[in-house]
Amino acid sequence: MYMDMSPGLKTVSWDEAIELGSPYPYVLAVTLDKKGKANIIGLAWWTFVSWQPAMIAISIGKDRYSHECIEYCKEFVLCFPSREQSRGAWLCGKKSGRDIDKLQKTGFTPVPSQRVKPPLIKGSTVAYECRVTDSMETGDHTLYVGKVLAIHGTPEKKSHLYSIHYRKLLGIDSQGTVTPSLIH
Repeated sequence: MYMDMSPGLKTVSWDEAIELGSPYPYVLAVTLDKKGKANIIGLAWWTFVSWQPAMIAISIGKDRYSHECIEYCKEFVLCFPSREQSRGAWLCGKKSGRDIDKLQKTGFTPVPSQRVKPPLIKGSTVAYECRVTDSMETGDHTLYVGKVLAIHGTPEKKSHLYSIHYRKLLGIDSQGTVTPSLIH
């Protein structure tokens, strides 16, 4: 049995807690399938995990096509999509690469990476080229830790996307200016 711990604090569900904690930075992880075709997944479950060396972790559901791809490729590019890329970014989080070619469907332009095989996405606010150094099963997801090998940015694209519990996207720039409800 759960008890209210303080006036105003209430016991909430996992789903409610995720929404209350929103917004989360929404990113695109690009990896390759067994045929060398790029696949993109929209994620809000990612984090920086080390300053030196620079490392980033992403969490991908075990039933996702991107999970199969990253298990094969062992590399990913983490792109922060700009506000202008919101529709394509949303599609990448809602559709499976098993069924569609996300690069083609979104109109995103792939750009060759310097250090890994998966491509960058042109117009991203920032992009991190990563090689998987470790992974850990975490219930229905796998947490992949990637060492950052190269970093790219588009300084004039200051606004990137945030997810409200995978229900809508909004834009926030590096100065804190909000562009509400781009997608919902």
